[in-house]
Amino acid sequence: MLDIISSEEIYQGRVLNLRVDKVALPDGGSAPWEVVVHNGGVAMLPIDEEEHVYLVRQYRHAVEELLLEIPAGTVEPAEPADKTAARELREEIGMQAERLQLMGKFFLAPGYSSELMHLFLATGLSSAPLPKDADEDIEVVKLPFAELLAMTGRNEIRDSKTLLAALLYSSQRDQT
Repeated sequence: MLDIISSEEIYQGRVLNLRVDKVALPDGGSAPWEVVVHNGGVAMLPIDEEEHVYLVRQYRHAVEELLLEIPAGTVEPAEPADKTAARELREEIGMQAERLQLMGKFFLAPGYSSELMHLFLATGLSSAPLPKDADEDIEVVKLPFAELLAMTGRNEIRDSKTLLAALLYSSQRDQT
């Protein structure tokens, strides 16, 4: 672990903050390191009784592409991750889950971001829509889980949380 000599928050935004830390290097020098500070996120792999998965297709401005991905959202300050997951599931695909099982936690880009993603398996699905966020234009896509796996093999899924969810679910399912 490196010692932080100084730290300055240079940007505060709606979704993230940006901080620059001056760190002491092992050779005696120092370097500035930029850190994206994020509350964390949730992602859900919603699967019904017939092993259909519910995905969302939406435009992602940062990469200027329309992506197919599992539902996800940002954890609000002081909100438990499972509560965020339940809310986001209803907002994004209009479903509630009887069971939300934590599949794992992972950092999205630890080289520059503090964002920790909580990944949930959502089962026992039923209709329970909430209004979508005003800035989201989302299309819900339902397909067999086997097709999602095939799409990952064809490099048609470019979202990391969706790739990891498919891998983890496939691995966990094969162990039972």
